[in-house]
Amino acid sequence: MEKEMLVNVVDVGEMRIAILEDGVLEELYIERASREQMVGNIYKAKVVNVEPSIQAAFVEFGAERNGFLHVSDVMPSAYAQRPDGSRPQAHGGREYPPIHAILRRGQEIVVQVTKDAIGSKGPSVTTYLSLAGRFLVMMPDVKHHGISRKIMDEDERLRLKQTLTEMNLPTDMGIIIRTAGEGRNKTDLAKDVDHLQNLWKAISERIKGAKVGECIYQESDLVIRTIRDLLAADTKKILIDSQPEYERAQEFLKTFIPRQERILQLYTDPEPLFHHYRIEEEIEKISRRKVSLPMGGSIVFDQTEALVAIDVNSGKIKHESDPEETAFRTNMAAAPEIARQLRLRDMGGVIIMDYIDMRSMKHQRGVEKALTDAMKRDRARTKVLRMSKFGIIEMTRQRVRSSLKQALYQKCPYCAGAGELKSAETVSLDIMRQIRLQLNNPSARAIEIAVNPRVADYLQNQRRRELVRMEDSTQKRILITAREDLVPDKVEVKIIREEVPSPTAPPSKELVIPPEVKAGAVQEGGAPQPPQQQPRRRRGRRRGGRRHRPGGQPQGTPRPSGPPAGQQSAPERQEPKPIEPEMPSEDVEEAEVDEGPQDPSRE
Repeated sequence: MEKEMLVNVVDVGEMRIAILEDGVLEELYIERASREQMVGNIYKAKVVNVEPSIQAAFVEFGAERNGFLHVSDVMPSAYAQRPDGSRPQAHGGREYPPIHAILRRGQEIVVQVTKDAIGSKGPSVTTYLSLAGRFLVMMPDVKHHGISRKIMDEDERLRLKQTLTEMNLPTDMGIIIRTAGEGRNKTDLAKDVDHLQNLWKAISERIKGAKVGECIYQESDLVIRTIRDLLAADTKKILIDSQPEYERAQEFLKTFIPRQERILQLYTDPEPLFHHYRIEEEIEKISRRKVSLPMGGSIVFDQTEALVAIDVNSGKIKHESDPEETAFRTNMAAAPEIARQLRLRDMGGVIIMDYIDMRSMKHQRGVEKALTDAMKRDRARTKVLRMSKFGIIEMTRQRVRSSLKQALYQKCPYCAGAGELKSAETVSLDIMRQIRLQLNNPSARAIEIAVNPRVADYLQNQRRRELVRMEDSTQKRILITAREDLVPDKVEVKIIREEVPSPTAPPSKELVIPPEVKAGAVQEGGAPQPPQQQPRRRRGRRRGGRRHRPGGQPQGTPRPSGPPAGQQSAPERQEPKPIEPEMPSEDVEEAEVDEGPQDPSRE
């Protein structure tokens, strides 16, 4: 298996690293300067709140949100001293003393960030500090030595344990051998111990004079961190497309992994690195909700606040005449792809997978094993349960930071991330209900509705007659205004009213708008324009009964400019005089409404 590491840092403010196995993208890491990375950093913090109900405290360490510190993450050496100078005793096992007995408000402690802020939750911190090296992890003030669980070979585990006992290790430091330490000799491990000891001495000196909110130790950037943690013996090539980053990586390899310095290469081709290896296409696929399987069928991913739901669909594939065999083959193809997509998308928390129903217990166990084997290579901690009788597998995956999609995308400002908007019919029905409510307001002279053009078109065509009836029954105008800047389900209702203030009443804070009935007569946020005196037209007698409204056109709705071809323009509509505030209230004669060309057959 050929393994390659591609490092793209050409764009200022962004680092991207892709790991390929036999040309297939298996892992992807993206880090941007605009999003501060705090995981692994060590800060001087102060306890600002203690919550006994949840056995946790909140600490201020210089970030936008306070850190969450659970009682299980408070080491005994960080317990607050009693008045007599003693400290509370730590309980054994999973029992912990009350949080208010070991921490007090205003107490200063040293914490390390273990999880970034995700959604509405702040970052998580711990007082159990850890320093990661190439082959080891050192934990100050912890007396424990161990080996990574991912080293499965029992003979190798015994050899590494024997090596640790032969080494001259500090007594006040805990040591964990990482997965990368598999197969390493005593010299390599001792070199890593010396490096981490010197690093801890420097950190200890900074802690003494640090102030609250000061960063004492900052974790390495994405390039150095990835090479340190993910560079394996079977890696054949490391390609970097930036000269400065290439030199930094070269210096790191010389110091810590000299035997693999030869695999480092500088990419100088004019074609962008990720385009050359077709990584950009894969990144676009990661953001899609639906992933197609090579043999047919698909996988659908839906992420919510509480969990990740994954659905396996067979589609139209029928490789076998037996439906059971078809379901088994599709599920077996979906299991490793689900594990790969979870790594690439960096989804965590509770994950529910709905596979195609299978009757055979042998097939169910086969799918479980395929998924478990595929998840073994995941660096995040995972736990997979057995398949239920409904074909559902539940699992958990460690969530350290926001998923890749949450980091690269923002919620839609129109639907707030729901992915759906109300239909024009639904919005129109809501508007009709609002109009009926506002028409009962005795002070309302007219109602102006501003909506999206699609909704306005629906109202003027499908609800025109109903609007006309409401206008005639209430003698109030209904104005429909189309605005391109409004979302399809966004509605703005403006009440055009006239008021006569009482001599003893205080002036109203409400905007009083002269009752111009022409749509758009009053600009939003602007002052009313002084009305122009218009000659009052006489109301002529109608012949043939009530005048016909072409197409049921409601009063106040926008009309096409100009008359139809071959007909004269109708006389301009006259506006009623506004009521002056100082004048007594009186009936105002209704202005004649221009209703367009008349039907000659009705004259």
